[in-house]
Amino acid sequence: MALGGNPVFANNKNFKDTPSSQRGGAYGSTDTMPGQAQLSAQQLQELYTKPSAGPAQTGRMTYDDVIMKTVLTLTLVLVGAALGWMVPVLMWPGMILGLILGLVNSFKKQPSPALILCYAGFEGMFLGGISGLLERIYPGIVVQAVLGTLSVFIVTLVLFRNAKIRATPKMTRFFIIALAGYALFSMINFFLMMFNVTSTPWGVNGMDIPGTNIPFGVVIGLLAIGLAAFSLIVDFTSIEKGVQNGLPARYSWTAAFGLTVTLVWLYMEILRLLAILRGND
Repeated sequence: MALGGNPVFANNKNFKDTPSSQRGGAYGSTDTMPGQAQLSAQQLQELYTKPSAGPAQTGRMTYDDVIMKTVLTLTLVLVGAALGWMVPVLMWPGMILGLILGLVNSFKKQPSPALILCYAGFEGMFLGGISGLLERIYPGIVVQAVLGTLSVFIVTLVLFRNAKIRATPKMTRFFIIALAGYALFSMINFFLMMFNVTSTPWGVNGMDIPGTNIPFGVVIGLLAIGLAAFSLIVDFTSIEKGVQNGLPARYSWTAAFGLTVTLVWLYMEILRLLAILRGND
């Protein structure tokens, strides 16, 4: 997620000092050209004490860059969601194009801001369409899902900032295995729903666990929310490493894309879990 699939780039450019004989004025040789003024002692002292350039001045990724670009992508998600809410039929092209652009952006070696922003807009159309549909069936469910998403995000961020949890190699391996298993289950369940193999609109997720009145979707939904929350931890860890290792500034777009994908996934899982619970009342 986020920068997880990208190597940490090192600056491999070799900079050579310009020979002093080729420099002019106060920054070059001690001899000045006619008409050039020498720097005063005070000016030289100011240059000496001036703070060194930070990441933003040297073209490196910063936390501010990631935050601003993430806000921009999420704003486009909201704009697309508003369109999908008002015109529900946009849900279908939004779903298809959002999926395609999501895959394209995930496998591109160099981030493309235009494609990332297009993904955000189309994914927003899908979210708006499906959210409006469920809101008409279960009034208030969208507000609950949004609050749930924000709550999980804030709790996860606080835990990460306080070093309570980190994406260690062991935990990341477990996460990848669990994520692959969940993806396989979701694919199978999708085809079961498409071909009406099950009698519930949520496929296997809508069926009760044998001997109980609890749908499979409740257990699967809680697992998926846990995976999405840990995915946020992976994103935060990757962003932290990217800033520390001085990735080029353009990779802040990759970080913003990763966070947007995870938040969209988290919202959808919470929305679906709430729909299953309310439909089982």
